[in-house]
Amino acid sequence: MEDKIKFEMEFVVHASPSLLYQYISTPSGLSEWFADNVNSRGELYKFIWDGSEEQAKLITKKSGERIKFRWLVDEDEPYFFEIKIQVDEITKDVSIIITDFAEEDEVDEAKMLWTNQISDLKQVLGSA
Repeated sequence: MEDKIKFEMEFVVHASPSLLYQYISTPSGLSEWFADNVNSRGELYKFIWDGSEEQAKLITKKSGERIKFRWLVDEDEPYFFEIKIQVDEITKDVSIIITDFAEEDEVDEAKMLWTNQISDLKQVLGSA
């Protein structure tokens, strides 16, 4: 199997970090923008889109700052996706940093998907 390529993306979001954290760390918040529905049982999260389901395991969570998941199909792989909130110390601009992995020929598609997802998040937050 080919190694996936790690990529990072940054999006400026006009929202408070504490509000933003609710949208990236709770099933109800994630259901608003990331998937049609999100359920969790402990550290297992089920993401549902148009009738298809993917399960992910919560790897780490730092309150107010970041959340990291590993898709269960990749459980033996080192791949994960992370959503991190970053506040610029000088300008106080709030950004979301996405770290994810994709096959070499799917990186552009994955980046476009994240761009669309974050656009949905900004609309939910009223910061579009």
